[in-house]
Amino acid sequence: MRETIIELLDQDCWQLIVPAKVYHAMSKRGRCCGCFPNVVDIIIQTTEDYHARRHSTEAEIFDFMSRLKKFHEDNRRADIERRQKSHRAA
Repeated sequence: MRETIIELLDQDCWQLIVPAKVYHAMSKRGRCCGCFPNVVDIIIQTTEDYHARRHSTEAEIFDFMSRLKKFHEDNRRADIERRQKSHRAA
């Protein structure tokens, strides 16, 4: 998975990489998407390592990682809201 993320970063090192993009590049599918939060953590760590090796500026890294973490938090919140709405008592 990390190799796929690095390949995507080599194409455009500032693109927003999400689990669906990684799975698509690997010709795989996320079935229940329960693993996506872990995949996001792998994407974040791999992206941080990638930019540390490429000597990207701290400002570039901070801006990108802030956007990525916000995206992750927003999606996690939306997932929690969907779960709560779908588990109402009849």
